[in-house]
Amino acid sequence: MVTNEHINYYLNKKTKAASLAAFRILFGMLMLVSLIRFLSKGWVAKFYIAPNFHFKYYGFSWVVTWGGYTYILFAIAIIACLGIVLGLKYRLSIILFFLSFTYIELIDKTTYLNHYYFISILSFLLCFLPLNATFSLDAYKKQQSYYYVPSWTVDSIKVLLGIVYFYAGLAKLNSDWLYRAMPLKIWLSSKTSFPVIGKFMNDSWFHYTMSWSGAIYDLTIPFLLYINKTRLFAFVAVVIFHVFTRILFNIGMFPYIMICVTLIFFSSEFHEKFLRTISRVFNIKSKLKKLKEVYRSKYDKSVLALVALFIAIQLVFPFRYLLYPGELFWTEEGYRFSWRVMLIEKAGYTTFRIINYDTGNSFIVNNDDFLTAFQNKQMTTQPDFIVEYAHYLGAHYKKELKCENIGIFAEGYISLNGRLSKPFIDPNIDLLKVKDNFKHKRWILPFEDEIKGL
Repeated sequence: MVTNEHINYYLNKKTKAASLAAFRILFGMLMLVSLIRFLSKGWVAKFYIAPNFHFKYYGFSWVVTWGGYTYILFAIAIIACLGIVLGLKYRLSIILFFLSFTYIELIDKTTYLNHYYFISILSFLLCFLPLNATFSLDAYKKQQSYYYVPSWTVDSIKVLLGIVYFYAGLAKLNSDWLYRAMPLKIWLSSKTSFPVIGKFMNDSWFHYTMSWSGAIYDLTIPFLLYINKTRLFAFVAVVIFHVFTRILFNIGMFPYIMICVTLIFFSSEFHEKFLRTISRVFNIKSKLKKLKEVYRSKYDKSVLALVALFIAIQLVFPFRYLLYPGELFWTEEGYRFSWRVMLIEKAGYTTFRIINYDTGNSFIVNNDDFLTAFQNKQMTTQPDFIVEYAHYLGAHYKKELKCENIGIFAEGYISLNGRLSKPFIDPNIDLLKVKDNFKHKRWILPFEDEIKGL
């Protein structure tokens, strides 16, 4: 039984501030490289400037593209990254990074990725932690550094990372992943040209080995990283797993980010060595007049309460899908922001028919006239995209046809994880009469199959 005595004991525990300083430097550098990479590939123009229409997260329609000025958002984020790495105006830098990065991701939900969401919530958490307590320009300017920080400041990062891994593992405990090796079977079968192991990519045993080992890895790795005796073995597994997935799948910086942030589980002595190495490489010599024992803020209790609330939300939020009927992989209601990584492969098409109720005339929309190829692919399989796009078409054609009395009907067929294509949308529902909200979308046709699992 946990008592107040236990709680007070934990809250008074301390760990070396070097752990947060090392994490700050790694996080800032990774984000800096990620942003520069994004710019170098021309993705700012491709995803945020070129499209005529952007799909919005519910409640965030006010987040709009800045057009050519979107580069300013990236400049702000890059400058913030430099401030984070150096520990210069850290609090301002991390807040600016969180706001600019999250704003960019909210411009168009077409670009949603689990690791973008992870970076947003992690940077939000870091706004409340003293990552500049030592080995920072803030400490140098104030001539005041701290040797220790409260243990919960480091543990909160570990808990968030543990949630990401463990919940991803729980999500893999479904019949498609474990008993059909789907969708890995589809993806791996296209990698037969891969050196050495390419000859195994069509073999069922390899598909199931990858599926089961992926589930076991996600479920166990947070605990193996936490235990001293298994930590080194676990980190080697982290490196092998993420390097392998990076080679097989085009998932950008995510593997490197996960490898580096995992270092937070290592001892503070390890992080002190890391900082000493940086000092030697860059010839950093700093003699501070004040070296205080433990970092304490007059807002500690308030910050701790906010961090605890944040963690509680992260524990509960991924399970909101239980509020909806039907198969989650089919409807995707509550699918995002729940650490369901690479669990579904959908293919199909969705067509939209505009009908003029006054004349009875109708025609089929060419989606390529309004959406990029990437947007069209994402829209086809995700119900909230479909209804939002229908309303966009409605506004467009009411103006073009100079008629308010029109309807929009959609017809779609989807294949989920290798199954035969099935009707996805009720073709008799006028989507202009449907509101996009958090309620169950009754115009999605039943899946008529079962995927067992969490």
